[in-house]
Amino acid sequence: MYPDEPIPMPPEPGEVADTEGSCPKCGAPLGEVVETKSGKKLQRCSTSSWNPETKESEGCDYVRWLTVAPKELDEVCPKCGAKLVLITSRFGKKAKRCTENKWDPKTKQASGCDFIEWMNGKTEELDEDCPKCGEKLVMYTSAAGKQMKKCSTNKWDPKTKSATGCDFIEWI
Repeated sequence: MYPDEPIPMPPEPGEVADTEGSCPKCGAPLGEVVETKSGKKLQRCSTSSWNPETKESEGCDYVRWLTVAPKELDEVCPKCGAKLVLITSRFGKKAKRCTENKWDPKTKQASGCDFIEWMNGKTEELDEDCPKCGEKLVMYTSAAGKQMKKCSTNKWDPKTKSATGCDFIEWI
């Protein structure tokens, strides 16, 4: 966007975003709403296209980001008993958060219940042996649902920032 252009305001939570209209830059109609891998939604100018090789937009570069309402869960907060929602951070990490947690943009402070639980991957032992070293294999399921079999001796050393142990991995 250019500095003299008005910034489009996102819809209020629960309000449906305007998906019709025309591009404020070139006047062409806006394209269809697209969901990114991280769960965010956007709408481009119809004269624009995304080139995955160059990772750049070709044509008119107008993009309207749409707000995505958090997904309500059938779980309750262990601190206050309110409903929990599933949120996605701007980096694509998922977390369960209490609906009583509110953010005041004027004071820049949070209020209400502060419960949040980041969703990490899960590891379960398998009754299979590693084809490389003979140790047991484990099944790792990421928070996004991707699964891989890996050797149980495969670990990560945060000090040296390198993998240690057997390097066998099989994505499923």
